[in-house]
Amino acid sequence: MSLLGTVIGALWAMLPAYIPNNAAVLFGGGRPLDGGRNLGERRILGDGKTWRGTIAGITAGTLLAGLLNVLRERAGAAFGVTLPSFPTAAAVALPAGAMLGDILASFLKRRTGRDRGAAFPVLDQLDFVAAALALAAVVVPNWTRETFTPGRLVVVAIATPALHLLTNAGAYVLGLKDEPW
Repeated sequence: MSLLGTVIGALWAMLPAYIPNNAAVLFGGGRPLDGGRNLGERRILGDGKTWRGTIAGITAGTLLAGLLNVLRERAGAAFGVTLPSFPTAAAVALPAGAMLGDILASFLKRRTGRDRGAAFPVLDQLDFVAAALALAAVVVPNWTRETFTPGRLVVVAIATPALHLLTNAGAYVLGLKDEPW
């Protein structure tokens, strides 16, 4: 596979995991997942992790995977590459894993004394990717192994931090986030 094909395939395969956190910012709010409870002196997760945002994120990623399945043949032909499809289990596992990774990162941030929105380099950019890929590997191991080849994993590891910073900066400029990271 060409470098361009590897890049396009990697980004395509990760789209259902890239979208959930954006959807959670747009459609979130409401009751926090932790119910406002503390673990020791600090909140378990904080007000930024809500039921509505989590459900919206998983739903948006799953729906996007379905749309990508519909567009797969035409998009692949347009780019001259073969793009992966998303079986139902992968279509749910990727966004659910992305949301789980973000939740686990919030838990870790609270345990290390960081406030909501505080930067935690590397964790902030790759938490959702690691959890999305891990959950997909558990739920649909063969699909994950075939889809996320070593080359695609390298692309994901390089592209994700840059995409994450760009989308968060955009959300900050639009007033959707309180911090640009």
